[in-house]
Amino acid sequence: MSIEIRSPADGSVVGVVSDQQPNEVTEAVERLREHQTSWENIGFAERARWLRRYRDWLLDNEDQLARILQSETGKPWAEATIEVPYAADVINYYSKHGQRFLTEETPRAHGPMTLTKRQRAVHRPYPVAGVITPWNFPVALSLMDAIPALLAGAAVVVKPSEFTPLAISTALAGWAEIGAPPVLTCLTGAGATGAALVDAVDYVQFTGSTRTGTAIATRAAERLIPCGLELGGKDPMLVLSDADLDRAANAAVWGGICNSGQMCTSVERIYVEAPVYEDFVNRVVARVRELRQGTDGPVGAAGAGFRYDVGALANQAQAEIVRRHVDEAIQAGAKALVGGKPAGTGTFFEPTVLVDVDHTMACMREETFGPTLPIMKVANADEAVRLANDTPYGLSATVFTRDTEHGERIARRLEAGAVNVNDVFTNLFALPLPMAGWKQSGMGARNGGAHGIRKYCRTQAIVSSRVAPRSEPMWYPYRPLRGNLVRRLTRFVMARDLRRRLGLR
Repeated sequence: MSIEIRSPADGSVVGVVSDQQPNEVTEAVERLREHQTSWENIGFAERARWLRRYRDWLLDNEDQLARILQSETGKPWAEATIEVPYAADVINYYSKHGQRFLTEETPRAHGPMTLTKRQRAVHRPYPVAGVITPWNFPVALSLMDAIPALLAGAAVVVKPSEFTPLAISTALAGWAEIGAPPVLTCLTGAGATGAALVDAVDYVQFTGSTRTGTAIATRAAERLIPCGLELGGKDPMLVLSDADLDRAANAAVWGGICNSGQMCTSVERIYVEAPVYEDFVNRVVARVRELRQGTDGPVGAAGAGFRYDVGALANQAQAEIVRRHVDEAIQAGAKALVGGKPAGTGTFFEPTVLVDVDHTMACMREETFGPTLPIMKVANADEAVRLANDTPYGLSATVFTRDTEHGERIARRLEAGAVNVNDVFTNLFALPLPMAGWKQSGMGARNGGAHGIRKYCRTQAIVSSRVAPRSEPMWYPYRPLRGNLVRRLTRFVMARDLRRRLGLR
């Protein structure tokens, strides 16, 4: 069985992949298991050497991967070329710091029972990690999870979206091309392929919808395996009356329209304090009117490269969600100051600014994942915070104010895993910080320094006796003299005042 991959820009067929069946998934995972032990045993330094070679291959083939990515996603060239450099950054970061993050810990004895023991906490990888990724950033999202798992010593299988499997399949084929050990592979297919993967691996990292993430978490719990979930968002931007409105407006447009709004951390709703509301809206509308929408090609192609800012939506189903949100908002009294309808062929939808919106509308409550900017006037920061938190989601948020300290105080009141002050998306590139969703936006985190690689490990406790007599004081047989002595000694060590140490109280 096979799946045709179509360009969202014009509907043309750009590739074909296999729809791999559950038995093929099981066989592929078992092959990875056979090679994982040797991959773990070669040590971190050798694993990092392979990852650095792979980084070089990715950069050498960056244009080819971007062309494939553009054909299956409809991204403009500027956005199709950012995924490989991001993956290279992840390789550099974890190759540099990973060995320190994975160094075994040797805590000191904290009580009498361990005074003569050597204690170690050893980080050992889950044998096979499964990475299931969506269609919005198929290369970056796959590799940002696969890379730390590989460096931890796990074998990795990536299952991309059936809408965008071509670029990541090509990228993962590069691992074999450099002659690396066979511990990284790609499985293509629809939902049944992903379900079979969850049933076969030892750890699941999923990025996608809350509905699918809930099903994966349920199955993982049934199998008693861990999972990491990065799910949907309805990320708010708060613009306070003292904000730099030019920067805030530019951030809102890029933060809401980048990748046609198809980012889990896209600005999906904006709350603006009343004194600057009209000015801010006018600036946003002016900038949105300047955006160029269409399909361009790679730099060097005739008349192509960086001609357009906004591409197509990934598929027709997503285009229908965006259209429904906009149409329902307008029917309920909202106004589209710019955009508001499909554009041209394929799945293009005009970048849209909506005003006169409220929380009865789907565009303010449900994840849109499209090029829309609904903007709502609020009386003050307290109202903005209340409305921002009025959501089942909690992925990220943004606050704009000239008073950075005040912005950070506002950030601490927002129910979101990440808050950017006077910026958008910056946390995605801050690899030492966790990227985590609260509430229905996820479970666990990626990145976060040591956490980003240790999450793919099981921590094993190893305790060794430095002194090894024939018998320990606590062992059989129990005797009055020895028992009372042990009791008095432990009391002396554990009590924190002289009377209790001496048993006088």
